[in-house]
Amino acid sequence: MAESAEKEKIKWTTTIIISTSLKSCEVAIALENRSHKVRYSASVENGSVIFSRTGVAFLLMDAKECFMSAEEIFLAKIEKFINIHQNSFLVLSAALHGLKEWKLMFRIQQRFLGSNLRILPVHNTVNAIDLMCTIAKITSKPYIDSICYRMITTKAYIIEQSPIWKTLQKINLSDSFNPN
Repeated sequence: MAESAEKEKIKWTTTIIISTSLKSCEVAIALENRSHKVRYSASVENGSVIFSRTGVAFLLMDAKECFMSAEEIFLAKIEKFINIHQNSFLVLSAALHGLKEWKLMFRIQQRFLGSNLRILPVHNTVNAIDLMCTIAKITSKPYIDSICYRMITTKAYIIEQSPIWKTLQKINLSDSFNPN
């Protein structure tokens, strides 16, 4: 237990590729302040933040900008993004997610239903950074292995402690049914 607590205290850092359009943006500055290795690239989609080790990509969009531009323009940008990145997230920022913002998210979800796009509504930069870093962290190799191990252990514990499973074992049905 103490060993795993010590591992959790170690600061997680990774290499992040950020669109040059975000170079002076709060998001880039905040990621640099968290000691991540930030690289800027003009070859990625404007508004992109890519965690290279985990393959997770985020497209940052402001809801106000979506309302001001034509729907076809921002939908084409999203489509291009999800065609390039297998594990993609749209980070839709708005100070308040009111009816207009929820309708916008619903239209985007309808348009990209069945694709690999997930939409993350955020309110501010800190919220966006926390979500992106958390998702990237839990999908990185040592953390995903730990999560899988914990899930397997929890499943075994639940089965072991289940009153239904104990009843099945008592009446000898456990041999004919294997939950694994």
